[in-house]
Amino acid sequence: MAFDNESFEEEESFAEMFAASEKKQETSRIVEGQIVEIQEDENRALVGVGDKLEGILSLDEISEDGVLKFGAGDKIKVMILGYYNERPKISYKKVLEQQKTIDFIDAHKENFEDVIIEGTITKKNRGGYVVEADDIVFFMPRSLAAFKDNEEVVGRKIKAQVVKIDEGENSIIVSRRKLFNEERKKKKEIIDQLMADDTVVEGVIKKITSYGMFVDVGGVDGLVHYNEISYKGPVNPSKLYKDGDVVAVKAIAYDKDKRHLSLSIKAVNTDPWAEVESELDEGDTITVTVSNIEAYGVFVDLGNDIEGFLHISEISWDKNVKNPGDYLTVGQEIDVEVIEINSKTHKLRVSLKKLLAKPFDDFMKNFKEGDVVTGTVTSLTDFGAFVRISGVEGLLHNQDVSWDKNVKCKDILKAGDEVEVKIAKINEEDQKISLNRKTLLESPIDTFAATHKANAVVTGTIRDIKEFGVFVSLEDGVDALIRDEDLAPLVKEELSVGQEIEAAIAIIDTKRDRIRLSVKKLDYIKNQAMLDEINDNESHSLGDLIKDKFK
Repeated sequence: MAFDNESFEEEESFAEMFAASEKKQETSRIVEGQIVEIQEDENRALVGVGDKLEGILSLDEISEDGVLKFGAGDKIKVMILGYYNERPKISYKKVLEQQKTIDFIDAHKENFEDVIIEGTITKKNRGGYVVEADDIVFFMPRSLAAFKDNEEVVGRKIKAQVVKIDEGENSIIVSRRKLFNEERKKKKEIIDQLMADDTVVEGVIKKITSYGMFVDVGGVDGLVHYNEISYKGPVNPSKLYKDGDVVAVKAIAYDKDKRHLSLSIKAVNTDPWAEVESELDEGDTITVTVSNIEAYGVFVDLGNDIEGFLHISEISWDKNVKNPGDYLTVGQEIDVEVIEINSKTHKLRVSLKKLLAKPFDDFMKNFKEGDVVTGTVTSLTDFGAFVRISGVEGLLHNQDVSWDKNVKCKDILKAGDEVEVKIAKINEEDQKISLNRKTLLESPIDTFAATHKANAVVTGTIRDIKEFGVFVSLEDGVDALIRDEDLAPLVKEELSVGQEIEAAIAIIDTKRDRIRLSVKKLDYIKNQAMLDEINDNESHSLGDLIKDKFK
């Protein structure tokens, strides 16, 4: 806003209103008086001001730290502000304030438009606002205040620019609006120059936040976002800087609508990624320094403001890495292999385990299928247990933990248990190992075979009925199968689970861990036994023997 003659005329009228509001009576003037009496009990002094009149002066105005600066008989300059019951109202403080105002005017009357004051609004009247700074009273017209309607401003600290001095009235006019306009103009010039020149300038950090830093560049505040501090990516500014630090920055953007200036520290330096992309390839081995350890992995410093990421899965061939801090420490130098360079996102991923010997390769050198080993249970699942053997995990499936088909790994094992197992299969291509525990235990069928032979008659309970036959539970947890063709003369549809059934042992296959029964064979054996008995008893007729059998 230009400050023209019309504005000055308006200010003059405001100055008159201000002067009028401050004069209680036309008799307000400075006189030299004499202290007649100090009345400490009433906290006042009686001061003769001429014409045989005595004014009342508060002792607070002539005391400093509880000590009076004047005594009875001392001369003192006071300002007569008016009269109350024909007794003058006087003030020593007003004299000092006016003297400060006179001194201010004398010091700045030649170049007052360059003066900016910082004070507190103490009053509001019809024409504007009274501002006090260093015991000097200034007047700010309403049109120059730049406040919103109904905005509460009394008691508020402000900055304002001196726009007029009236020596005759001892009044000083200030403008908050003009200061804003001047500052805005200055900021625009600075921003235009920063954006046009693309030069490096020094700024002072004024405030650090979680998302960046506000930096003062020649009176203009700009934001250095945490993405613009380092080519490493987002960083915590409070770990690198503190308020008051001087930093070199470049202006990279300006939002005119929001009046936001964006600055960059990393733009001052050459992008180190250009060097990385030209000199590094995936598969290269490089030496790095551990810079930060997180629960999900480790950040490593390549130098020259470049940072790579070592994921927790790339630290060791051990799949059970829980805390990267158990393997690495901040400041430690390590060799890693570059496994990914993303030039678009400036992401660099590295691997430590690729430079380490693979535990599976060592396992293949030391073990083979059929070996009996002792391992440690690392975890249990619904389908089995994982067992670590010499740094490699194998799977012990539920069906291979016990001869009892109802027993699962989690029923008899827990994490940390040592268990003896047999290496059943090694899948070199998929790097998978199958383990077996039950083959190391005595088979129930072996035990059964020691006391039972083929054609022996046994009694069991039907456990399950399938499309192809019936499973029967025998003694000591042994199961046997009766195929459909071996059920006759029984009718399958008439059988039910839990029913007792008698049959003859058809086959005991200890190698394949199987037992076959046959009702049909049992019927044949019974019939054969009956015929043998007939042949052995010639004294009886065939008809009698048959009749006796069916009684």
